Amino acid sequence: MSFETVYNVELECQSCVDSVKKALRDVNGLTKFDIDLKNQRVIVEGLAPPSSVVKAIQSTGRDAIIRGTGKPNSAAVSILESFNEQDRLAPVKGLARIVSTNDSKLLVDITLNGLPKGVYYPSFRKSGNISKGASSTGDLFYEFPPIKVEEASDLPNLFSGQNFASANLQIGDLIGRSMVVSSEKDSITPNSLAGVIARSAGVWENDKQVCSCSGKTVWQERQDANKQGLHI
Repeated sequence: MSFETVYNVELECQSCVDSVKKALRDVNGLTKFDIDLKNQRVIVEGLAPPSSVVKAIQSTGRDAIIRGTGKPNSAAVSILESFNEQDRLAPVKGLARIVSTNDSKLLVDITLNGLPKGVYYPSFRKSGNISKGASSTGDLFYEFPPIKVEEASDLPNLFSGQNFASANLQIGDLIGRSMVVSSEKDSITPNSLAGVIARSAGVWENDKQVCSCSGKTVWQERQDANKQGLHI
């Protein structure tokens, strides 16, 4: 079963539309897409990882921000952060986007960026307590296949990697728990990444262009996120 995702994309003219259209045609798993120049919006449908869609749009020189995925209460996100002191200015090293395709199956799109080259092991943990980083997240809840982090990153001497996996779980099983990414298969290390799993907006549930809390546009908030390490 496919799912729909809405993106904000900086579109200025028909040439922008044409370049994004060309890039999306090469994304495996997309069944259809629509590009709305007036509202600077791209709507896609299929089983393609959101990270692949973002990467394709970014290849045209434009950024893309996910504004909603799937039906209401069917999506979640986990921002994966480093708790090492050396990373305190840019702690975000990964992002997991989670969407339910039916009552018993999830698709999990995990992207890592800004890490040393190697193999990393993602998992859901029973607890959402990240007060001590990954070490306080509790026992294993669900284990995913390893991710090879070996592609050149946009950060010097560091690398990126991605994995798109499924799990026989429900969104409600995960909210309030955490995701951890470790460099060791069967243990959590001091440099492990961790993030709480929180609900994210479904399609058309988040159409605001200006945040009511900060007064910033979605693009200004994107710039703030990039400064923290969220380049994905």
